[in-house]
Amino acid sequence: MTTWESRFRHPIVIAGLCLALGLVLAHQSGLRFNTTRSIPLGLYKMSNHPIAKGDYVLWCPPKRPEFDLAKERGYIGAGFCAGGYGYMMKKVLAAHNDVVSVTDEGVIINGTIIPASQPFEADSMGRPLPQFRVTDHVLAASELLLMSDTNSRSYDARYFGPVHRAHIQSLIYPVLTW
Repeated sequence: MTTWESRFRHPIVIAGLCLALGLVLAHQSGLRFNTTRSIPLGLYKMSNHPIAKGDYVLWCPPKRPEFDLAKERGYIGAGFCAGGYGYMMKKVLAAHNDVVSVTDEGVIINGTIIPASQPFEADSMGRPLPQFRVTDHVLAASELLLMSDTNSRSYDARYFGPVHRAHIQSLIYPVLTW
């Protein structure tokens, strides 16, 4: 072992262990890091407050073919949700009693079209995307419409429809975003 190795080996190991411990503690305290463009990039904190329109949520996709396809294609990661899916983070754009339409022109909520919500027929590699369409669907108390309002290419409700509240893990709020 060289002098350099003996001098720096222990501090590097200690720094690595401290980093690992810090990540575990951050996760246990409800901190989550978003690396996708569905919501602003950054650090979020889980909260048990009631969920309302405009909130960000952390949720587990239900075991359905459109999520199998999303996982296979890399739109969503692998994780600990049913079906081996990873958690997703989206914004709640519509909730109980909102009237929702998903058309070729875009998503319409209570008569207002959401900017940049026109569904794509294919992904960026030319592969066909699932096509969810509905007209004037009144959301039940158990349903939420989860989408990105910042990324027109996001895999969201345009392709899988409303999500049952039972799949929501937590409301999340931004701590540090960029």
